[in-house]
Amino acid sequence: MGDGAGAIVWLFVILVLLIFVVIVLVRSVRIIPQARAGVVERLGKYQRTLNPGLTILIPFVDRLLPLLDLREQVVSFPPQPVITEDNLVVSIDTVVYFQVTDPRAATYEIANYIQAVEQLTTTTLRNVVGGLNLEEALTSRDQINGQLRGVLDEATGRWGIRVSRVELKAIDPPLSIQDSMEKQMRAERDRRAAILTAEGTKQSAILTAEGERQSSILKAEGDAKAAILRADGESQAIQKVFAAIHKGNPTQKLLAYQYLQTLPKIASGTSNKLWIIPSEVGEALKGIGNVLGTSSPDTDDAVDPLAGAGQ
Repeated sequence: MGDGAGAIVWLFVILVLLIFVVIVLVRSVRIIPQARAGVVERLGKYQRTLNPGLTILIPFVDRLLPLLDLREQVVSFPPQPVITEDNLVVSIDTVVYFQVTDPRAATYEIANYIQAVEQLTTTTLRNVVGGLNLEEALTSRDQINGQLRGVLDEATGRWGIRVSRVELKAIDPPLSIQDSMEKQMRAERDRRAAILTAEGTKQSAILTAEGERQSSILKAEGDAKAAILRADGESQAIQKVFAAIHKGNPTQKLLAYQYLQTLPKIASGTSNKLWIIPSEVGEALKGIGNVLGTSSPDTDDAVDPLAGAGQ
């Protein structure tokens, strides 16, 4: 009976020892993931910083603090009211990009570095924007971002934090100012549209006038060339007729007859109120009269052609 009880006691002790060994092993072996860092305290004092990989701790002596993320973090802070230089309250949203570079400083130099970055960002933002008017604040985002990053990076350096970038996500002026700005932008768009329309009309008128001028010039040049060609043709026709007449050696009677054939055509125009007979026509008519006088015995009864032509 006593041997059975002793065996049970020994089994219980062995079981307790096994549990203790398992607990010791669990507390002694730690695996640090990539892009993480761990701070080890030994008997309450900083001992070392653990890098990614497998490490061994002394149970009940070493204590591993919560792991720190070494990747770049993005924190968006809620809108903050900021008063500009012209006493207007604007609401500004900020986004901060930062990274833990020193796990020991981030653990012991600041209690909550995220909250500290937020408060520092708000304070710096009010200082920077407070020296600008609304228009400058709306148009100088890059300048504001650069000033914020410089101040934050310098202040957070001793906390083991590196601020890589600060961005203003939105700058919202008061509603009354937004309405005024919208009206101003609408008026500016209307003005630009009117200018573009007027410029288009002007260019259209210029092009139309230029086209008409070119058309008139081309038409005038065409008329001039046509007149020159007509004159050349008439000249060549006259020369050919003159040459043919001289080649045919016409008589005085034939010339007089041609003059008489031409006179009705000269007087047929509706605008001809007065026409003049050349002296050569009279000489030709005299020749016809002589011919008629020799060919007809009743020379006294013959009608003078000049009298009819004069009428």
